[in-house]
Amino acid sequence: MTTAKRPLQKLSSYAAIISFILGVASAVTLYLRLPEHDINNPVSASLLACIFFFILVGFVLSIIGSANLPSFKFDTEEKDQ
Repeated sequence: MTTAKRPLQKLSSYAAIISFILGVASAVTLYLRLPEHDINNPVSASLLACIFFFILVGFVLSIIGSANLPSFKFDTEEKDQ
């Protein structure tokens, strides 16, 4: 049984895409920065941390967005068994 995605799941899917894009942008910035500055520069290290953070946040948000979450509503019918 497939359930429709809730609005917050759709939002987390979009946020995952944005997070992946920011991770790639951080990687490109680091790549363009490396010829001028060393990898041991604090700004380069913080860009590496940004890449790590954005990629992992994007991964977690994409898992949340694609999960099949159950409905947490109570049944209105009484079931006697």
